[in-house]
Amino acid sequence: METVIGIIAVVLFVLFLIWFIQTSNRLIVLDENVELSWRNIDVLLKQRYDMIPNLVETCKGYASHESEIWNNFAEARNMGSSCLSSGNVAGVAKAESILAGMMPKINAVMEQYPELKAIKEFSALRVQVVSIENQIADRREYFNASATSYNKVIRLFPTSIVATVKGNKRKDLFIVEGIERENVKIQF
Repeated sequence: METVIGIIAVVLFVLFLIWFIQTSNRLIVLDENVELSWRNIDVLLKQRYDMIPNLVETCKGYASHESEIWNNFAEARNMGSSCLSSGNVAGVAKAESILAGMMPKINAVMEQYPELKAIKEFSALRVQVVSIENQIADRREYFNASATSYNKVIRLFPTSIVATVKGNKRKDLFIVEGIERENVKIQF
């Protein structure tokens, strides 16, 4: 009788151990998906943050009296770049919200300078920025889907037990305030 109870206890322990390992591996895969999707955004944001100074310098020559707008734009870029290098998703989202809120002002300034539109360098930068904006939006959507899946799984019982034991923490979503709620038309 003791042998049967011992065998049942060993079988239950082995089953629990298999479940724990499989659940742990699933959490690792989900976490890596979130990290990969963030790295994809990181690449694009770095490209865009590298382009912004060129865009600002090109525009400053024609609209130098609008220096406050350009300085604020550069500050938001620097804040985003700093948060990006430290992996601060919430900080990047805040910087992106500031940049998104500034776009209508920048567009209005640029509309006042038609000679700016004729510059080939400016036109090329504008096309590149718009392309990167679209890619960032797509990748942000994928990142948020990955992070949401991860967040759901670590909260579901019984997976939450393994997540707690492993110290898995909720992932921040990359939400840019302002652009989802208003229709911003970018025209240079």
